[in-house]
Amino acid sequence: MKFDHPAFAPYRPLIDALDLGRAQPAPAPACLDALNAQAIRLDIRNAGGLPLRFFAPDGRLSARDYETHILQTGQVPTRADTWHDVLNALVWLRFPRFKAALNAAHGSAIAGETGSTRGRRRDALTVLDESGVWVISRNPAWPALLAERAWRPLFWDHRHAVETTMRFVVVGHALLEKLLAPYPGMTGKCLTLIAESLDPDVVEELSVHALAGIDSPRQLAPLPVQGIPGWDPANASAAYYANQDVFRPARRLSS
Repeated sequence: MKFDHPAFAPYRPLIDALDLGRAQPAPAPACLDALNAQAIRLDIRNAGGLPLRFFAPDGRLSARDYETHILQTGQVPTRADTWHDVLNALVWLRFPRFKAALNAAHGSAIAGETGSTRGRRRDALTVLDESGVWVISRNPAWPALLAERAWRPLFWDHRHAVETTMRFVVVGHALLEKLLAPYPGMTGKCLTLIAESLDPDVVEELSVHALAGIDSPRQLAPLPVQGIPGWDPANASAAYYANQDVFRPARRLSS
């Protein structure tokens, strides 16, 4: 399996340590053992301070039960023969404070819900968990262009600024799975983090605090990730950003 896409750069040491470059995940017991060995080495814990461990579930849990189980036990249900779940574990190992905060936020939202319907806050948290991208920027003007869907002005006209004052970190495991076989239409959802440092390890704590202000998916601007400079060789041409099937303009409100 190829992990050569730039989105995997923050995960490279773990990918190598777990030997994920094979065509398929290792047989489930061996894969779980490797994941748990890393969790022990890194002392990964959930929001309650419980040691985090990955285990093979007997069946499929509901979203509520899944999040509640992790929060109460520190055990993450993991189908280790699927890239989707293995990449979820990879994000837990790489950005544990963010993932623990997401899980805790789910638990808090679940406790406040009166019915079985998932509320807007949990919708937003789920979107971040599956397709989230940290948009780290030294200048708040550049993420504002993302919110306006001003794709070409940002990624082409201000390309040098993007390359030198911004960093994009994919933390959504479903989006990482798509990036194993990338295509132009892949879309992430932005969690904007304004910081002087572009180091994701430094910024992770900011991402935890940013979750408190997210209560609707509408707050999370879409991001066609292949448009990020250098993430697709084809985007070295201005014409790349003219494809409105990928770089859809903002909708105009009728008067």
